[in-house]
Amino acid sequence: MNWLPDYNYILASKSPRRQELLRELGINFSVEISDVDESYPESLYREEIPVFLAELKAKPFSGKLTENDLLITADTIVWLKGEVFGKPTDKREAIEILQKLSDNEHQVISGVCLTSAKKQKSFFSVSNVRFKILSESEINFYIDEYKPYDKAGAYGIQEWIGYIGITHIEGSFYNVMGLPIQQLYTEILQF
Repeated sequence: MNWLPDYNYILASKSPRRQELLRELGINFSVEISDVDESYPESLYREEIPVFLAELKAKPFSGKLTENDLLITADTIVWLKGEVFGKPTDKREAIEILQKLSDNEHQVISGVCLTSAKKQKSFFSVSNVRFKILSESEINFYIDEYKPYDKAGAYGIQEWIGYIGITHIEGSFYNVMGLPIQQLYTEILQF
């Protein structure tokens, strides 16, 4: 028995991790991608950024959703001392990001937007993550082997670097993977 309402669920995300988490929740969904320019106003602060981007990703579907559709869009950033880290563009940037996260606590913030034909609801989740001191060889090995160019903050908590490097996490583990699944479940029930 599925506890969730009987929507036609649509996930607008290429992320294999978000798709895996939704499947594990027991949701039957389709994946529909619409490319959007993911730039945001510089005036936005912390959680405002991923919420803005999640809402932006829902815009191309405006007017296209049917009565029973429920669109799920999401975005995740890494926030360290006022600096935003999205997905690294190359190895040099991935190294720089991981060097900054090394021996520091950062926040992983996901914004999620639920959109139907009639309404929209957005929310966010914040998890605090602390890395040990990462050596140059550990950083290089991880980037070479796992190529984390599709991950905010240049790492996946569920990968090797998470196993050897994360000493503390406060908040949702799944949020750090890119989708605060428990909170999403609750929000769908209340939608």
